[in-house]
Amino acid sequence: MAVKTYIEALSDGLREEMHRDKNVYMLGEDIGQYGGAFKVTKGFLEEFGPERIVDTPLAESAIIGVAIGSAMMGMRPVAEMQFADFVACGFNQLINNAAKMHYRWGAAVPMVVRLPSGGGVRGGPFHSQNPEAWFCHTPGLKVVAPSTPNDAKGLIKSAIRDNNPVLYFEHKYLYRRIKEEVPDNDFSIPIGRGDIKRPGADVSIITYGSMVHASLEAAEKLAAEGIDVEVMDLRSLLPYDQEMIADTVKKSSRTSSRTWTRRSSASPPSMRRCPTARRSRTSSCPTPKRSPRRSAKSRRFEFESRIH
Repeated sequence: MAVKTYIEALSDGLREEMHRDKNVYMLGEDIGQYGGAFKVTKGFLEEFGPERIVDTPLAESAIIGVAIGSAMMGMRPVAEMQFADFVACGFNQLINNAAKMHYRWGAAVPMVVRLPSGGGVRGGPFHSQNPEAWFCHTPGLKVVAPSTPNDAKGLIKSAIRDNNPVLYFEHKYLYRRIKEEVPDNDFSIPIGRGDIKRPGADVSIITYGSMVHASLEAAEKLAAEGIDVEVMDLRSLLPYDQEMIADTVKKSSRTSSRTWTRRSSASPPSMRRCPTARRSRTSSCPTPKRSPRRSAKSRRFEFESRIH
């Protein structure tokens, strides 16, 4: 077991799956010779060759189209969007093709789309979006957003092994800032299973991705004031862990959802509208939600006053 950054754990998971299954291959812009915009696939071209590490033109719709076609032919493609913002160019193919193949023909589409997302890295309006909510209302897709190195590795393995199209959101702010010990053995994390990152009894924060860490920091501050905060990491946005949401809401009767999505969008799994959470609520305590900000620093908000 070694200490790994988020990006190192993700890279390890991809490499291990490439060795495990010869049908796994990767395609995307600059993922080969350049090693990817964030160096996730650095050294992969030399290790696996150009037939399995495919540098593509700057055409996201083509990347997704090739991934869908090859997945239907038995391959397991991992397509990288250089930035999650650019997935809009392939939106129709994901929503109306990849997501619907199972329902139309019973066909499996075992593909992964990796989506580096989020702000806090001075990326500007075209390199900082969090478009996960676009996809969380689409039957046929799966959507995950790991927050830790262990989750990053375990979920990329599950995503590659899944027979459905999986959108894998990786927040850029986490890449080299978050470290922890990661097991060397082969392990995976089931899609659709949340995780309690910090147990508590007074209030529940339901979140995912980089906001898990902001929530944990806030929870520690509140603990000094005698307020016991539980932090639930969804990890998987579609499907999401309704049972765990219900349990944490029952425990505290007060919930707060923390996301990077815009105020005008639903929380990715519509957490506040989740039928299980609604049935379980025993208090009229409101669920606050913050609007987006450009920098990561400003997103590390203090919401202690809302909980008092």
